[in-house]
Amino acid sequence: MKTMSESLAIPLLESLKNDVASRRSLASNIASVRVGFAKGQFQTLFQPKFDLLSGKVDGVEALVLWNHPQHGVIQPSFFISIFERCGLLDDLLFSQLAQGLDFQRKALAAGVVLNVAFNVQSSQFSNLNFLSKVSAVLDLHKAPGAGVTFELTETGFSDLSAAGVETLTGLRLMGCGLSIDDFGAGFSSLRRLAKFPFNEIKLDSEFVCGAVSCARYRTIISSTLALGDALGMPVIVEGIETEEQRQLLMGLGCTRGQGYFFARPMSGGALLRWLLSSDMSA
Repeated sequence: MKTMSESLAIPLLESLKNDVASRRSLASNIASVRVGFAKGQFQTLFQPKFDLLSGKVDGVEALVLWNHPQHGVIQPSFFISIFERCGLLDDLLFSQLAQGLDFQRKALAAGVVLNVAFNVQSSQFSNLNFLSKVSAVLDLHKAPGAGVTFELTETGFSDLSAAGVETLTGLRLMGCGLSIDDFGAGFSSLRRLAKFPFNEIKLDSEFVCGAVSCARYRTIISSTLALGDALGMPVIVEGIETEEQRQLLMGLGCTRGQGYFFARPMSGGALLRWLLSSDMSA
C-alpha cells in the first residue's frame, strides 16, 4: 500500500518526465527548423484569389510549407511558433517577401499584374525595424507598396501593442494593403475594425462550409459583405471548395473568393504557366 506522499510523488514524477521530454522535443524541433531553413527546405507557394464575376485571378497569397526529408510536407501551423521561439520569424517572412516580389516582377514582365499577400504574426508588427525592413526589400526589388498586402488573423488583434498599431499605420502610408484574416473565427470587435487601418476582410472558411445547410451562416456572410461594402473594405471569402458553394456565395453578393475549388497553392513558375496558358489573369 502506497503512503500519501508516495501517491503524490508518482504523478509529479510523470509530470516532470513529460516536461523533460517536451523540452527535449522542443529543442530538437528548434534545431531541425534552423537546419531546414539553412538548407532551403521551406518552400514558398502561391494560392490565387479570384474575382468571382469575371473568373479571373486578381491576386495571390504566399504560403510556406516545410519539405522535411523524413516527414514529408509539414504545414505552417506546426512550425511557425518554433520560428518565433528561435528568432527566425522575420527571416522567414522577408525570405518569402523577396520570393513573392520576384514572382510578381516575372508575372508583370509577362503582362500579368498581381497583388501578393503575406501572412504576418502580431508580434512582428511590434518590431521597431519592421517598417524599415519592408521598405528596404521593396526598394531593392523596385516594387510599389500597393502591390503588397499583409494579412493578420483576427485573433492576433488582442496581442497588438501600441508600437504594432503604429506599424500598421506606417504600412498603409507606404501604400501596402492590410487584411484581417480569418474574420469571424475569434472574438470579432467592430471597435477594432474601426480603430485599426485595415482595408480588406477575409471571412473565415468555417462560414463557407456551413452556409449550404445553415441559414444563420448565410446571414452572417451577407451581413459581413454589407459591412465591408459600407466601410469600403473588399471582402474575400476563404475556403471555397465546391461549385455549390461558389454559386451560393455569388447569390449572396460575394465578388471575391479563394479556395481549392479554384486552385491549390503552387510554385511561382507553375502558377505563371497556368495563368498564361488558361488566360486566367485579370
